[in-house]
Amino acid sequence: MTSTFVEPRQTKYRLTRARRLIRRALPRRIGLRNRILIIFGAGSLILSIILALSTFGFTRSSLVNQRELTEINQAYINARRVQNELIDDRTNVVGALEQAGTALRMVYIDGQWISSSSNFIESVIPTVLKTRVITDRRPSVMTIERNGRAAIVIGIPLERANVTYFELDPMREVHDALSSVRLALILAGGFTTIVGIGLGLFASRRAVRPLANAAQAARAIADGRLDTRLEPTDDPDLQALTMAFNEMVATLQSRAERDARFTSDVSHELRSPLMTLAASAQVMQARRDELSDRSQAALDLLVSDVARFQSLVEDLLEISRFDAGVVRLVREPLRVAEFVRQAVAVSSLPRTPITADIGVEEAVIHGDRRRLARVIANLIDNARVHSGGTPRIRVTTEDGSTTPSYVWIVVEDDGEGLIAGETEKIFERFSRGGAAGRRSGQEGAGLGLALALEHVTLHGGRIWAENRNDGIRGARFVVELPVEVHTQEAPQSP
Repeated sequence: MTSTFVEPRQTKYRLTRARRLIRRALPRRIGLRNRILIIFGAGSLILSIILALSTFGFTRSSLVNQRELTEINQAYINARRVQNELIDDRTNVVGALEQAGTALRMVYIDGQWISSSSNFIESVIPTVLKTRVITDRRPSVMTIERNGRAAIVIGIPLERANVTYFELDPMREVHDALSSVRLALILAGGFTTIVGIGLGLFASRRAVRPLANAAQAARAIADGRLDTRLEPTDDPDLQALTMAFNEMVATLQSRAERDARFTSDVSHELRSPLMTLAASAQVMQARRDELSDRSQAALDLLVSDVARFQSLVEDLLEISRFDAGVVRLVREPLRVAEFVRQAVAVSSLPRTPITADIGVEEAVIHGDRRRLARVIANLIDNARVHSGGTPRIRVTTEDGSTTPSYVWIVVEDDGEGLIAGETEKIFERFSRGGAAGRRSGQEGAGLGLALALEHVTLHGGRIWAENRNDGIRGARFVVELPVEVHTQEAPQSP
């Protein structure tokens, strides 16, 4: 019988938690401009360090070798002087060492170590050097570390005087020169790094500029300006991107224009048979009493569908005009509160309650009467279809000011409200909202709110949808329009 090992869940949890901690510890993705800047800065810093180290090493080696040759020649000269002095008077060793100049000197004579300075004692000399010079009687040179700095020790056997001569050179001049060179290299490296960062900033801006232009052009295309193109460039690498982008936009524009023409052509072609069908329905409606009950019911359905068909064709024609860019506004001064009352009076629900704040009674906008009335009518139709009762309209401002810059036309209903995530989607063409399947008696094809958005945008305003925040279930649609005049003498709407 075999047994299987099951990994505890706690281990898996710990692994998952460890991964999360690692992801949090890792830096976020760095942008292209910052990556270029980091590459230039790090590259210049690394290059500066490499050049500084190589230059300092070469300079140090040259100075030390030159100093070593000079010190060896001087040591032999000093050694001859000491040897001559000791030959004349072997007892005056200190006097002989003082005759050899200012270098640190020491001799091994008759088993004793005698030095010219307390800073140069027998323990400073390496054992290997002492053995080679004293025992093997061979002149030798060795570089040692003394007080954290390099120093040269030279040993010379003096056969005529039977003495061993040692001389120590701390190389102070060499160390001072190397300190100056080190400081100069550090300053040069810092300056080179700063220059590299400056070049990185320049290069990153030049490299990201085509991407910024492409992003700006993409935003313009997203806003509907399909004639936007990138300017040609002489750069062979960017030329391929520019040509591909422009070809893509041209293809997109061609498709959009073809679709717009198709919609416009279809709408125009449908108007003639639709008018004939509507006229026939009116003739049949005039002789309704002569029909049977079943035929009357069928006639009612026909008249209703023809009306819906006419509304759909008109909406399609209006949409095609927006796509073709041939929509022109006929602006005139409109007193907002009075205009809203008149627009509601000719809508599908003329008895819709209207409330207007005192601050907006005298507010005047400049707009196209027909198109703004169409916006209000579409919002009322939308509320009528989706609401369980009569919608309500309120003309107000955001802050309740008596001299507002913008006026709000709010249409509220007491329906099921908006589903999360559909506040923007419901303004798309042919969109009927996420809750359309749960509503009964649906009308329209989902173009009313899309047309309302287009009309309001042409007037420089905004429109949005949200759920009511007054404790009542339902949705509210807000139309925001700029106010032009605040005066008691504003012209009355005809």
